[in-house]
Amino acid sequence: MKRLLIIFFLFLPFLVNAQNINGRITSSFYSFERYNTASSSETFFRTYQALNLNANYSKFSLRTRFNFESNLGNALDADPRVRFYNLYLEARDLFGIATVKLGRQPLFTPVAGGLFDGINLKLKYAGFSLTGFYGGNLPAYQKLELTDDLSNDYIMGGRFETVALKNFRLGVSYIDKNFKSVDYYAERLDENLDPVTILIQSKSNQYKLLSADAYYSYNNLVDVSTRYEYDLNYEVTSKVEFDGRVNATDKLGLNFYYNYREPRIRYNSIFSVFDYGNSQEIEGGFDYKISRLYRLFFKYGDVKFDSEHSSRLSLGVTTQYGSISYRKTLGDAGELDAASLYLAKSFVEGLITPSVGVTYTSYKLSSDDETNSITALLAGLNFRPWRILSFDFQTQYFNNKIYKNDFRVLFKVNYLFNTNL
Repeated sequence: MKRLLIIFFLFLPFLVNAQNINGRITSSFYSFERYNTASSSETFFRTYQALNLNANYSKFSLRTRFNFESNLGNALDADPRVRFYNLYLEARDLFGIATVKLGRQPLFTPVAGGLFDGINLKLKYAGFSLTGFYGGNLPAYQKLELTDDLSNDYIMGGRFETVALKNFRLGVSYIDKNFKSVDYYAERLDENLDPVTILIQSKSNQYKLLSADAYYSYNNLVDVSTRYEYDLNYEVTSKVEFDGRVNATDKLGLNFYYNYREPRIRYNSIFSVFDYGNSQEIEGGFDYKISRLYRLFFKYGDVKFDSEHSSRLSLGVTTQYGSISYRKTLGDAGELDAASLYLAKSFVEGLITPSVGVTYTSYKLSSDDETNSITALLAGLNFRPWRILSFDFQTQYFNNKIYKNDFRVLFKVNYLFNTNL
């Protein structure tokens, strides 16, 4: 934490002399009910205060995003809590080719994502880019602390990408992520069957993945993306994915999707002794433009788990005001029927946007099991008196055998600011 604060204060002058400061302040209020026993429950009133702040000076930016959450009345464990999601310095287009990020930052790669504390360097020139990153994993609940064992609790990797070929984007990525195990004590039996306390120390919990991906797009007629992942620890293909779309006519679009996936298990984890099988998923469908306002869609998919499989289909209509859809699942993964409707429309040039939604779902784990159902309703209103200020209010209602007459309320205020100094 001290190092992050030192970095923050070193670049605090940028905040004072910044050319531009922009961001968003969000204040939210959320109520929900939690059952302590089968017959007693408590209602909680949760508040969230969030800040997105960007201070920009020429090619340099200091970016941060955090939130403060607490409970009104009965406090939950660890309340109040501050979560730091971002706090990093960014320097762009250095020497015409380099971008550097230092601090707590988001990570986006095809093979993995998330947050980490460290450095990210990207070199970009003439349609080619090379990215490398290294740092520590975040502590639980995004505390503003650094890992105390970077050699065992780290993430590192890189990506090479090119868009030099017309209509193509090609990339190769690598990631090596290791988690520091948390030691703990547990009760075990000794040779005389007497309980004894033993320190449990887990080791070797690592991911090493290599990935290649390609994307092709041609004149808004064909879009194809594919990805391959290889697990270097287990020396097996981890994932194969193919996603394609063809606009056959101005009104008709065809979609195809395929996915092969091995279970992602940490290296030398106890779970690796179980006989897990891979899964293969294939889905195809189409969408048809009925008119300027309405588009019909249909998809059918099948997922195979070793000797078992499950099928699903979905169909519906989308409009500029919302959608109505139906989804059905069959096979060994359970049986499900779900229908949903969601509508939202703005009035008075976006001043008021009401929204409503309803979902009814029935499901059972097998054809011989009891059928359960759940009904969900929501009604909301967005009020934006000025471009920089908006208010959101939404009520939610659930009802099934577990959440009987569960009623929740969300209220949020957003304030956007952008100041040139």
